[in-house]
Amino acid sequence: MKPSLRVLEIIASVDPRGGGAIEGLLRQAEARRAFGMDTHIVSLDDPDDPWVRECPVPTFAVGSGMLSRPSGPLNWLWTHYGYAPKFVPWLRSHVSDHDIVVVNGLWNYSTLGARQVLPRSGIPYVVFAHGMLDPWARGGLKHAMKQALWAFSEGPLLKNANAVLFTTEDEMIRARNTFRPYRVRERIAGYGTADIQGDCEQQISAFRKSLPALGDRTFLLFLGRIHPKKGCDLLVTAFSGIAAENPELDLVIAGPDQVGWRRQLEAQARAAGIERRIHWPGAVFGDVKWGALRACDAFVLPSHQENFGVAVAETLAAGKPVLITDKVNIWREVTSDAAGLVSTDDAAGVSDMLARFVSLPQSEKSAMGQAARECFLRRFEISIPAKQLGRVLSEIATAHNRTPEIAARAIS
Repeated sequence: MKPSLRVLEIIASVDPRGGGAIEGLLRQAEARRAFGMDTHIVSLDDPDDPWVRECPVPTFAVGSGMLSRPSGPLNWLWTHYGYAPKFVPWLRSHVSDHDIVVVNGLWNYSTLGARQVLPRSGIPYVVFAHGMLDPWARGGLKHAMKQALWAFSEGPLLKNANAVLFTTEDEMIRARNTFRPYRVRERIAGYGTADIQGDCEQQISAFRKSLPALGDRTFLLFLGRIHPKKGCDLLVTAFSGIAAENPELDLVIAGPDQVGWRRQLEAQARAAGIERRIHWPGAVFGDVKWGALRACDAFVLPSHQENFGVAVAETLAAGKPVLITDKVNIWREVTSDAAGLVSTDDAAGVSDMLARFVSLPQSEKSAMGQAARECFLRRFEISIPAKQLGRVLSEIATAHNRTPEIAARAIS
């Protein structure tokens, strides 16, 4: 059977440590197969990177470790921005093999390369912002550099896109006030993730064995990048406020320390006298990750900005309460479905949220967990947003009318 749509996904990296963008892309690609849609990825990774070989979606990695990299500050820019001179020639040669292109994320070399090729390619394309137009980090040198890039890279790329996709209305509205000029065709495409598979008890056992210092103790879980945007310092402060009255409860902060912030957080915990109650397993994957989600009392994300939060949806799938701030853009759904608690993204708000949760009777925590599972199945199970996004992509490709065959193969 011919695929109904041939989709090319552009993303900086397929490394799973990159967080929700690649996780969501892979789950979307898997779900699209049910609609007969065919997905390929092009990334700036080195072809020999292990995560490229392990990626379940066919991936063209066009980065190269053969080039001599500059030293000093330019080395950081090279590494952070992902310069890959093979990307633009590859895209020019292969873009016409696809019916539509999805650019995932902003502020890396793949967007600059896409801006050079896609507007003139004759192939329709969309840009999935993934929260990278949020005004949270506005101000300072970093924002000034992004505004400069906007003038010749991101701005023209988005202006010429057939659509710029957002996961929620909140994200779309907030994006309008970040960079100038802002002229885009906005669409809300939703987002989600796959349900958890595998044996619950085996996964919990795998997690417990991976973190022997935790033993069988109950715990709250943070799962994500250890980054100031995620509010981990607020979490340590809040946990220190409830630790003495809840001696049976620990805190697990799991995720990659990409900016070297963990040492400061550990010092904060030592100063509060709770360093032995906090565990740092690093990035977790597979059964260990699913076991952590299934075993926790609740998942905590005190983030200052989150356009969706894949880990939040995964926790809902696990049937566990989520404790999040009102800067996580699905907080309204969580509140409406009584699937967790929501606070402001400051020390007082997060501290109050944790105190409220630990004071709940077990019956209410269990009811909240059941509501979390129902929230996931109704709103975020991957087939729901995958079908929604599939319709958006098919609609755009069909309207572009590249060939009559596209319309005949469009998703119903």
